[in-house]
Amino acid sequence: METAAKSRFVVSGAPHARGGDSTREIMLDVIIALLPAAVMAAFYFGFDAALLMVIGGASALLFEILWNLAVKKPAVPGDLSAVVTGLLLAFNLPPNAPFWLPIVGSLFAIVVVKQLFGGLGQNFLNPALAGRAFLMASYPAIMTDYLAVMPNQFEGITSATPLQYIKANPDAQILSSDLLTAFIGQKYGVLGETCAVALLLGGLYLILRRVVNWRVPFFYLATVAALSYALGRAGSPVYDLLTGGVMLGAFFMATDFATSPVTPAGKVIFGVGCGALTMIIRTFSGAYPEGVSYSILLMNLTVPLIDRWTRPKTFGKGKAA
Repeated sequence: METAAKSRFVVSGAPHARGGDSTREIMLDVIIALLPAAVMAAFYFGFDAALLMVIGGASALLFEILWNLAVKKPAVPGDLSAVVTGLLLAFNLPPNAPFWLPIVGSLFAIVVVKQLFGGLGQNFLNPALAGRAFLMASYPAIMTDYLAVMPNQFEGITSATPLQYIKANPDAQILSSDLLTAFIGQKYGVLGETCAVALLLGGLYLILRRVVNWRVPFFYLATVAALSYALGRAGSPVYDLLTGGVMLGAFFMATDFATSPVTPAGKVIFGVGCGALTMIIRTFSGAYPEGVSYSILLMNLTVPLIDRWTRPKTFGKGKAA
């Protein structure tokens, strides 16, 4: 009791007002927010999809443990950040990907992108997206071999994703039934991008829990919708929001603490930049139909400058004489 009483009077450096949530609690909230999308992925794509997600999270955790042993840090990291990275990486894989793929991706994400730059909070790129980019460059055929289980059908079939179809058919007509299919997830794509409603529920959970700030996802989604309308893309802005990795990127990737701005104005700029780059890549790139991953990775590189430009002035500080 005496020790607890004394701890109230311990003086430390700024900041003096601190949040009560630990990294582990925050990451646990992210895992909870990802559960609806994970359940829907397992429902649509079956046991193999669930196993890919388990392998992704477990292998990322294993590589972090092995790294900590190698550099003589505490062997078992309890902050769950590696598990979140592995799970998000698995969300970016096709449902019929081989089981070794998330292991290779997790090795690159954890060791190369995260740990070699100092560990948690020191990485300048989103590890899961960097892992996806590495896999896309190394195994493009596997990473673009999409599978879907259509309504009332129990056998998987492979075909183009909605964005690939629009890229090949820019004048295609998008029906209201297509919007509903995209909303509930009965379409082709990677594990974590198929069911928009599940991702939306998870994102709202994170915002309500104040795990992420609303500015980045709001301005990301608003910019995608506005540019989709301005560029006259097939269907409607809603279709661009519901297809591809926009929902996953806006709520779970672009909001990464280490690789997004800390200032309110910076978050707005970052969200707008991610949305603009996404639509530029989707519309004007060659055969590549998606732009979420590379748009966020490119904006990650601008974060130090954005934070510098939007840093508030020190109270009472005037111009130099």
